[in-house]
Amino acid sequence: MSREKDSMTNDFEKTPSELVKQSANSWFSRLAPYRKAHDGRAIFETMLTVFLFMACWAVICAAVIFGHYWALLGTILSGFLIVRLFIIQHDCGHGSMFSSKKANDWAGRFIGVLTLTPYDVWKRGHALHHGGSGNLDRRGVGDDITTLTVAEYDALTRWQKLQYRLYRHPVVMFGIGPAYIFIIAQRLPWGDMPRGSRPWLSAMATNMGILAIYAALIFTVGWKAFLLIQVPTVAIGASIGVWMFYVQHQFEQTHWSRTGEWKRENAALHGSSYYDLPAPLMWLTGNIGVHHVHHLSSRIPFYNLPKILKDHPELKTIGRLTLWQSFKCVKLALWCERSKQMVSFSGRKTLSVAG
Repeated sequence: MSREKDSMTNDFEKTPSELVKQSANSWFSRLAPYRKAHDGRAIFETMLTVFLFMACWAVICAAVIFGHYWALLGTILSGFLIVRLFIIQHDCGHGSMFSSKKANDWAGRFIGVLTLTPYDVWKRGHALHHGGSGNLDRRGVGDDITTLTVAEYDALTRWQKLQYRLYRHPVVMFGIGPAYIFIIAQRLPWGDMPRGSRPWLSAMATNMGILAIYAALIFTVGWKAFLLIQVPTVAIGASIGVWMFYVQHQFEQTHWSRTGEWKRENAALHGSSYYDLPAPLMWLTGNIGVHHVHHLSSRIPFYNLPKILKDHPELKTIGRLTLWQSFKCVKLALWCERSKQMVSFSGRKTLSVAG
């Protein structure tokens, strides 16, 4: 009886994060009730987002046609709505948006025309990301952001270091890179050539859909209005999307480990952040900021994620990043295997001196 009392006392003395860490393996089963898709809710969320995106685009276009170019500021909102559409497509790829596999796949393919993302190509790459996220020996697969360890970086030649620094530079990472990926790279799936014709069919069908919609818009509103609205909309949406993906895994206390030590639940819970955004931004980004829960169980629809935090508030203590704190993640570029944290290029030198 005394031992049982001592055990209970010790549990009460632990912080919420310690309790969550202890039970990382049990979370998958505990989250089972939230994995059920609700088709009515899914249809509503999808139709609402598509309508808002189209309405936003139309309002900006009408204003621009009448010479009110200040309305182009609205492309920030249309860019965010592209991100929300992408999250719906993302959930379709996980089979979580609708209860039917066919409904998920066809909705994902149609939305892919709006997000410029071939659904079947992206679906496979993202599955690889989930299968090895946080595993140092499985980097470079799927849609991961390339991340080197301190030791790997120090072993590079001067030219290779410059390349990596350019890749991790904010202008490239959040500006040039996202625009290149969504506008150019995703048009042709060169990396999936060994997989046969399916990736090409997905990419070509998406491209044909894009051409049809863009041609109709250009015919209706003209080249000038189309380019003034669509180019910044796609560029802003792409940058926001990559930024979200970046801060969800590239934060200081994230989790990386080698294959022998890697465990999916621990990597999911501690290698993915809880990006605690203001409510409007959380809505516009489809609750994907609750990323640690998403990685624990990817079959949970995005519209169920807020309820999980409400029912299990202890999850709010794990990997939490506020909007302001997230900006500090930009400088992080290397994983230090010794200190088990992400560090900046200058921070690596500090660690070397300290060691």
